[in-house]
Order: sequence, then structure tokens, then C-alpha cells
Amino acid sequence: MKDVATLAGVSQSTVSFVLNGLEDMRISRDTRKRVMEAVNHLGYRPRGAGRPPKTVGPGIIGLMIDEIATSPFAAISIEGVQEEAWKNNIMVEVVMTGGDPQYESEILKKWAQDNAYGVIYGSILTREAHPPDALARHRAVLLNCYDSLGRFSSIVPAERRGGEVATAALIEEGHRRIAFISGETWMEASDQRLEGYERALRAARIPVDPSLIVAGNFMPSGGREATLKLMSADARPDAIFCANDLAAVGCYEALKEIGEIVGQTIAVMGYDDQEIAQHLAPPLSTVLLPHREMGQWCVERLLSEAVEPVDERIECPLVMRASHKRSDPSN
Repeated sequence: MKDVATLAGVSQSTVSFVLNGLEDMRISRDTRKRVMEAVNHLGYRPRGAGRPPKTVGPGIIGLMIDEIATSPFAAISIEGVQEEAWKNNIMVEVVMTGGDPQYESEILKKWAQDNAYGVIYGSILTREAHPPDALARHRAVLLNCYDSLGRFSSIVPAERRGGEVATAALIEEGHRRIAFISGETWMEASDQRLEGYERALRAARIPVDPSLIVAGNFMPSGGREATLKLMSADARPDAIFCANDLAAVGCYEALKEIGEIVGQTIAVMGYDDQEIAQHLAPPLSTVLLPHREMGQWCVERLLSEAVEPVDERIECPLVMRASHKRSDPSN
């Protein structure tokens, strides 16, 4: 769907509305035509197209998540859950709890009364979760979090591996002094991406230089400040791996301020593949967080006959654009 939206020059929401035949939306005939031309050109088929929905279970799955508004990834996960559930003629009820245990318990009581087929318990941050005891009364899976007691199946991104493949891609381009701008250190994602970075360096027999690891805050402000610090050192890096795309935005700003050209005099790698990544100049090479696929996996797991809990780590693929290169070896 993302490729269709890019080719048609519209948002993914517009593509979704057109493909779902929502005539009451104020979408012009010309826009609908562009979307359908992009669909035909790319050979895009919506998930489940051509297959009648299977009737499974009593008809609803509950999706409980602590936050929605603070991150674009929640919406992507929800869309993945809904797509997979609707293929099986199942609707999804979504609630945001703010992490309130009492509210979570009351919602779980309601879903028990509604005879929900299952519950997806999600977190906006990858972390260890402490779901209420009432969740154990449901068929349940954990989305972007895990249970250290092993009571529930769970799925999280393979963050260490993502950090490793991103760093390896920079090494393959010939970079040796590769800096890392971390996120907030209390976040598991930041620590694990850093571990992957260090693992890739060691695998390539490149010493881990602590002076090339600078703390950021997952925001443009932190990326900018960390980049200026790195570039003011006596031995500057020839590539900078930012722990997320927003930090990379700040990194770009800082490099522009001091006359560097991303993709020519210095390389930059991001992480997340947020929408802004493809609109930077040059477009940002990054690592995709597969939130849609994680949501789909949760539904598949709930609808499967599997009983034993499993802890799944899903691959975070590279999205190679132009920023990870460095065409001027003299800098």
C-alpha cells in the first residue's frame, strides 16, 4: 500500500479509502483514477483479495494498547491486526489504557462477557510487560512486549539484529569510523540497537571506539547536538548511525550547518523507516520496524491451534536509499 501511495502521490489513508470503495469520502475522481492506475501498474492486491472471509470464532478480538497518540507505529500495528482479522470475518475492538491496571481489568471483564475470541495486549515501547492477572483467562498474545514468566506468546522486533545489519551495510560501503547516536538509555530499543552496532564492528574486526558513541534522545534536538559534538572532535567519523529517524533529521541539520553533504562527504543511517525518511535530501537509508507484520502475526497466532507460548523476534529489514554512501573519499 505504501508503494501505491507513493506512486499515486497520495496518503496511505487515501489508498485505503479508494480500495475499500468508500464513496462518501470527498476524494476526487482524478485522485481515485491515479490510485487505481498505481494499483494496476504495481500489480498490488490487498491482503486477502480474491478469498472469501472464513468464519472463525465468535467475531471479535480485543486489542489493548497503552498509548496510541504518541507514536505513528501504533496505528500501523492496529491496521495490521484489523487486516488479518477481517480476512477471517472477525472485528477488532481497540482500547487505549494508559497503562492503568484497573482500567485494563475492567476491559478484560467486558471482553470475557462478550466472549471475545482472544486479546492482544500491546505496548508502544518494546519492553517487559506486567499484564493484569485477568489476561490469563483469555487466549492472549503480547504485541511489542514480552512476559518474563513465559505465560503468553509474544512478538517483538529483532532490534539487535537490526542494529547489526545497519552497521554492516555501512561497513560494506567502506566506512570504518562509524559513530552511533543512541536514544534514551532507559529504552530497550536503544540499548539493543547499540549492541547490534558493536556486534557488527567486532565481526568486521573494527575496534569499538567509545568516543564515537554519543547519547541522544530519539529526537531531532538530540541528533543535532550529538552530531555537532562528533564532528568537532579531532578525528571525525565518516559515517553516523542514528538510533532512529528523528535523530537522523537533527543529524542532517547539523551536517548542513557545518558544510557537510550527506551521501557525499559523510554517510548517515537511520532506524524506524518513518514517513519523513524518504523525503529527506538525500533520502535516508534506514531500518524498517515491521509493526504491520507484528500485528498480523498476533492475529494468526490467536487463530492458530498452537498452545505452547512462543517468543518471536521478527526481522527488521534494511531500506537502502542514498544516505549511507560516501562518494568523496578525501573527506
